[in-house]
Amino acid sequence: MAPRNALEALSLRPTSLLCSAWPWRSVAYLAGGALLGSGTMLVAGALLVAGLALTLVVVGVVLLLATVLSGVLVARVERARMRLVDADVLPDPHRRPARPGLLGWLTTRLREQVTWRELGYATLSALLFWWMDAAVVIAAVLLPLAVTGAPLYIRDEPLGHTVLMAFGGPPFAVLMAYPATAWAGARAAMTRAILAPRAADADARLVEVTRSRARLADAFEVERRRIERDLHDGAQQRLVALSMHLGLARLTVPAGAPAAPHVAAAQDLARQALTELRELIRGVHPKVLTDRGLAAAVDDVAATSAVPVTRHVRLPRRLPAPVEVTAYFVVVEALANVARHSGAARAAVSAYEAEGRLVLDVRDDGRGGADPGRGSGLIGLADRVAVVGGTLALSSPHGGPTLVHVEIPCES
Repeated sequence: MAPRNALEALSLRPTSLLCSAWPWRSVAYLAGGALLGSGTMLVAGALLVAGLALTLVVVGVVLLLATVLSGVLVARVERARMRLVDADVLPDPHRRPARPGLLGWLTTRLREQVTWRELGYATLSALLFWWMDAAVVIAAVLLPLAVTGAPLYIRDEPLGHTVLMAFGGPPFAVLMAYPATAWAGARAAMTRAILAPRAADADARLVEVTRSRARLADAFEVERRRIERDLHDGAQQRLVALSMHLGLARLTVPAGAPAAPHVAAAQDLARQALTELRELIRGVHPKVLTDRGLAAAVDDVAATSAVPVTRHVRLPRRLPAPVEVTAYFVVVEALANVARHSGAARAAVSAYEAEGRLVLDVRDDGRGGADPGRGSGLIGLADRVAVVGGTLALSSPHGGPTLVHVEIPCES
């Protein structure tokens, strides 16, 4: 198998290593490291000295801030350079700023652990790594070239010494291929150890993703409430008015008139449209949930369920809105699954608050065997519950019963 990095290349046969690109890639990597480290030393050193000298003014603070954040740029260049001697990409663990603009970027970067590790790496590169890289490059390339070309600028040496220098440079360069490749591999391994993502970085990204999902869920819920309000106050009221006018028209039209059946049919259609609109509004965001809370909303859902539902909802207070909305839709989806798939004769919903968590159970006496992968909506419910920091567990052995158990933090 082909080696994926410079250290693995050292296990190749000598002829294979010397005929491969690994020695040249290693020298290029080290030469770039020498340039990057020396440049970092000059630029960051100048910024640090100027910042300390001007600490009492705003410019000095800006220069010190630039010194701290210089590690971010150095690390970005280093991650790109590592591809010369390591085929495995070194990922960037930085998070996307929570707020747009320069201030949001600065705030996010200064709070990240990886930023300070990058500053430490830039310090090592400026004080230690670069001159070691330069020493290896000089020994592997410049010194053999100088020895081989010595006859061109040294005139007074004996012929034997001249011949020895002329033909001794290439073998020395060949021998230096091994230490150059080894140091490049070790250097890249140390770089990876310092700059690679840590578990804390992954946890921070996970927290940010969770917060982002929560913000999206809140935004969607606000939009759902707006749609519900517009439908309730707009289209529904117009349909009610239309139905009333048709009823008045029906009273004024004689029973035997040709228009009478058409007016009656139009009123029936208006009533049917009003019923469907109310069902749609209930699916978008039930008004009873907003006005009276989760217990009343569960009663409302149970009253329209195709399967008889027993309710035991003991909630002495109103819960946070995201918790109530999530629990409501869990009940709606779970009871819909009971009616469609379970063959149950009865279902039960229980909800109570314990130790700062809402505990919600939906159970039925059906045939069981519920599978989240068969499009029952359970995966979507689990995702919805996870957004508010809760958990969903399913117990559905073949033969029943089925239990959907949900716990959601509800500390206000």
